[in-house]
Amino acid sequence: MSFEEFKPLNEKSLVEYIKATPALSSKIGADKYDDLVIKEVGDGNLNFVFIVVGSSGSLVIKQALPYIRCIGESWPMTKERAYFEATTLRKHGALSPDHVPEVYHFDRTMALIGMRYLEPPHTILRKGLVAGIEYPNLADHMADYMAKTLFFTSLLYHDTTEHRRAVTEFCGNVELCRLTEQVVFSDPYRVSTFNRWTSPYLDDDAKAVREDSALKLEIAELKSMFCERAQALIHGDLHTGSVMVTQDSTQVIDPEFSFYGPMGFDIGAYLGNLILAFFAQDGHTTHGNDRKVSTIFRILICMFIALWDQHKDGPGEAYLADIYNNDEVLKLVQENYMRNLLHDSLGFGAAKMIRRIVGVAHVEDFESIEEDKRRADCERSALEFGKMLLKERRKFKCIGEVVSAIQQQS
Repeated sequence: MSFEEFKPLNEKSLVEYIKATPALSSKIGADKYDDLVIKEVGDGNLNFVFIVVGSSGSLVIKQALPYIRCIGESWPMTKERAYFEATTLRKHGALSPDHVPEVYHFDRTMALIGMRYLEPPHTILRKGLVAGIEYPNLADHMADYMAKTLFFTSLLYHDTTEHRRAVTEFCGNVELCRLTEQVVFSDPYRVSTFNRWTSPYLDDDAKAVREDSALKLEIAELKSMFCERAQALIHGDLHTGSVMVTQDSTQVIDPEFSFYGPMGFDIGAYLGNLILAFFAQDGHTTHGNDRKVSTIFRILICMFIALWDQHKDGPGEAYLADIYNNDEVLKLVQENYMRNLLHDSLGFGAAKMIRRIVGVAHVEDFESIEEDKRRADCERSALEFGKMLLKERRKFKCIGEVVSAIQQQS
């Protein structure tokens, strides 16, 4: 069987592919293909995902399709996203190796990535949050991942020549960026055939979003920042469904939306999804913990500043050492930088919250609430908070004030 041109794999052809690929066959026991256990588990929106378990090892195969899987061939999508995902897994994995699964193999023609299988008890973080499970190391691990991947791919560490070269490479991921622009920054604020919400209970709420002029001004500013600010190599879709966890392990997966963009988009996406999880808990028998939001951001700030201090005399050209040459001016710069990062993160987080309630793709946190009216009540609380946060994000001086506002709203 030839694999010299793209073809979607099934379980049978996947075995042949593994046989022909030493980097994969060596991981699962190359002489016992009849004993392979293969399961397709791609419950996401875009790709095929196969778990392959052999006599002496296991791996995951992820293959990009030339369309959006959850919609079908009517919405084409480039397979090249697999290249950017594999590249980012490797780059982010080198910076935060404890929190990114290892890539064993990448095939650009087949749009296929072979990587480490995150074996049970690893589970999707979103599912754990819905079940009310606490993960004691989660905040430390996610702060470590975000601080390192964002700092070391920014001008705080890069010189401008290296940064522009890296930005240019990722400009090719334009289709995934355009998809984000549509579903996050455009569709929720207009009539779109892709939008959906818990009808009829949220009909007026969805209409109010479309008619809110102040909200539209703010989302336009965020869209401009998303499109124009090449601040760091961001994951691009860092929600609680893109993280797998155990009590001791945290692994970030699925960076196919990655590009050089605003740091706040990653931080905000993660925080926004934690806030959604909190508001959803009233629809479940378990109860959430709003302190997750403040804990992760506070640890992130400390780690980020520590990296900045450690490398202030390094190659980064954002703030040249011979200009920002004393502790007083460096502290002023850092305080201003982190204040702007907080406000960016809150804005993008709010935009992510809104789109998950009145846009095309929703979240299990709410969708698993069976009673429509009860689900709508939870979604409305989250939506109102998201709208407030988007419009008033600049008034918050610290993440603790945001948590207080969540408590008042819930």
